[in-house]
Amino acid sequence: MFGFNFTEMLLGIPGLIIAMTFHEYAHARAAVSLGDFTPRLMGRLTIDPRAHIDPIGLIMLFLVRFGWAKPVMINPVNFRNPKRDDIIVSLAGPAMNLLLGFIAFYMLYFIRYHNIDVSAITFSIIQMIFIYNVNFAVFNILPIPPLDGSHILRNLLPPDLAYRYQALERYSILIMIVFIATPVLGVVLMPMFQFVYAIYKALAGILVF
Repeated sequence: MFGFNFTEMLLGIPGLIIAMTFHEYAHARAAVSLGDFTPRLMGRLTIDPRAHIDPIGLIMLFLVRFGWAKPVMINPVNFRNPKRDDIIVSLAGPAMNLLLGFIAFYMLYFIRYHNIDVSAITFSIIQMIFIYNVNFAVFNILPIPPLDGSHILRNLLPPDLAYRYQALERYSILIMIVFIATPVLGVVLMPMFQFVYAIYKALAGILVF
């Protein structure tokens, strides 16, 4: 799902930067809105890509299909309801990606529906924005530490199970390697991607004019 050739890599750079930047910004914005000003103090309440993108993580994503952005640091102690608010902050990143993914998908749908003449490069860039944002959303929602999905699941579990579950984080790199190096990731993510695609298509069909 993350494989691409050199041309696709170049066309995908805008989509990758947008997906990473707005994902982390959404975490920061949600945390600040819920009372934790740590992201603001650390300069993360911005859509400037330089504040969010880890250069090494970006390069690794291109080279080995696995990378990372700078995680937004939060302090749940500052939340009124730490468990609930941590879940909201964790959901904010994938939710932002799904929103951006739909905007890009709707643009593609609108272009095709009205047979609008755009260059192949422009169409491909928008397509990659759609693909990267949906991929980021479905990947980060997986309950694998330290992904967003793991924060959500941990806060929903009873304290004893949450403690044991959090202990899996020490094996997170190994788990990620297994997912990336085997067909497991595609098997897990493809149905999720197709589900999101079906929803987008239905919504676009309703909203197109």
